[in-house]
Amino acid sequence: MAAPGLWLLRAAAALLLLCRPPRARADEHEHTYQDKEEVVLWMNTVGPYHNRQETYKYFSLPFCVGSKKSISHYHETLGEALQGVELEFSGLDIKFKDDVMQTTYCEIDLDKGRREAFVYAIKNHYWYQMYIDDLPIWGIVGEADENGEDYYLWTYKKLEIGYNANRIVDVNLTSEGKVKLVPNTKIQMSYSVKWKKSDVKFEDRFDKYLDPSFFQHRIHWFSIFNSFMMVIFLVGLVSMILMRTLRKDYARYSKEEEMDDMDRDLGDEYGWKQVHGDVFRPSSHPLIFSSLIGSGCQIFAVSLIVIVVAMIEDLYTERGSMLSTAIFVYAATSPVNGYFGGSLYARQGGRRWIKQMFIGAFLIPAMVCGTAFFINFIAIYYHASRAIPFGTMVAVCCICFFVILPLNLVGTILGRNLSGQPNFPCRVNAVPRPIPEKKWFMEPAVIVCLGGILPFGSIFIEMYFIFTSFWAYKIYYVYGFMMLVLVILCIVTVCVTIVCTYFLLNAEDYRWQWTSFLSAASTAIYVYMYSFYYYFFKTKMYGLFQTSFYFGYMAVFSTALGIMCGAIGYMGTSAFVRKIYTNVKID
Repeated sequence: MAAPGLWLLRAAAALLLLCRPPRARADEHEHTYQDKEEVVLWMNTVGPYHNRQETYKYFSLPFCVGSKKSISHYHETLGEALQGVELEFSGLDIKFKDDVMQTTYCEIDLDKGRREAFVYAIKNHYWYQMYIDDLPIWGIVGEADENGEDYYLWTYKKLEIGYNANRIVDVNLTSEGKVKLVPNTKIQMSYSVKWKKSDVKFEDRFDKYLDPSFFQHRIHWFSIFNSFMMVIFLVGLVSMILMRTLRKDYARYSKEEEMDDMDRDLGDEYGWKQVHGDVFRPSSHPLIFSSLIGSGCQIFAVSLIVIVVAMIEDLYTERGSMLSTAIFVYAATSPVNGYFGGSLYARQGGRRWIKQMFIGAFLIPAMVCGTAFFINFIAIYYHASRAIPFGTMVAVCCICFFVILPLNLVGTILGRNLSGQPNFPCRVNAVPRPIPEKKWFMEPAVIVCLGGILPFGSIFIEMYFIFTSFWAYKIYYVYGFMMLVLVILCIVTVCVTIVCTYFLLNAEDYRWQWTSFLSAASTAIYVYMYSFYYYFFKTKMYGLFQTSFYFGYMAVFSTALGIMCGAIGYMGTSAFVRKIYTNVKID
């Protein structure tokens, strides 16, 4: 056992190296400088303002580079590479606390091709992004006149950098030097640097990028209050209806137990007790079902941990740190997937546990990677910076095979051994009971369609803020709101699925496993439908790349949310079903 354990440790260490935050390789990573020490201006990406996700390398436009020798830069985290961060050295000579008067750093020979590239960028409102000491800076490429006939390029970057002691706490860019784009001319690019002492604390330097008026709007607070009232209403409804109804059911069943067979009117027997011999029957397609439940439990664990870490560490202040953290946490929580999926499959009598383990381990990664690689081909065709490098693809595949799979195997073995015994409170009949006819609104398909409405209603306002932070120029930082919404979503989902399952069992339909999962998972359908509304009415995206990127990743997000909600709904309903059948005396 020593060799496999050592191998797992080495694999985990490799994952840590891949997903680690940037190491202190230069002073910009330590965020401390000495006087006259070099400060690097990184050029990141350029792209249309109306779609922040469509980005290209800054030097894909015919900008020129400063005279200073280039500094090699490599992606240090998976998050940077996957998010399309393409840092390239600007070539500008900037030193800490050293002012620079307006200085020409390069010259653009504006031939016909270069002019057409700039004109296209100006027509599409291209903005570019730069970084100084991990602080983002945005600037516009140029502008057109009122008639749209003449186009002008901003040629002068005026930088004002605020410092507090030996740290950079503020950066501002002013674009000046508007020059008309005339073919076969030379355009000189210039810059200046002005250093100013600032009272802003280093810990608060990202506050200027946040938008409290947007995220702390009264609509946001109202949505939380509305969702909280919905939780109180649903919990009260479940407690009142089910407890009172179940009390009557228990009294009726106890009375029937005391009757003789001659006195008992078998024709009047009805309700959820009648399916006690089938309610714990294995679900149809148990292999897929248990894999979905395990994956949903893992997604919930990842969501919970990442939100808590984001609340503590302010992950939005570091490039790619949120995505890197999510990848690391997902890999580290793989035993959760194996434990819940493997134990459920064992309790349902499944024998092909290795196949179940593989499906559970690769269900979510295959969905995410398949979508990402498909969109990657489109990004490569458009030469977008969102194109995932081949080395990053290999790194992701290595994480799946050498970290996620072994940890999932550990969780599966533990789950099968610790909680894989079918200790049901009722004996399962050998022959399935026929399901009687019932009214149309009690059919599982109808319950599934209606089950996701209330959970979606509790989160759809938060979906707007999340979508806006991802698809527009907003930094999401109110993770306390997100944590509260996650708790509300879980409570609403469990309450709704318990009520749906109780009515289904009362109609003597014992197919509650898939019904509870799908009725909760149907929340994802409403979220994806809402994404269509958001695309057409809240964004100005267009074209194949933007459309495929948007709807592809929204499908991944919605599916993952649906699997998580389905697992939460099933787990809560399973505890409820086990509880009510434990309290009834059954021969």
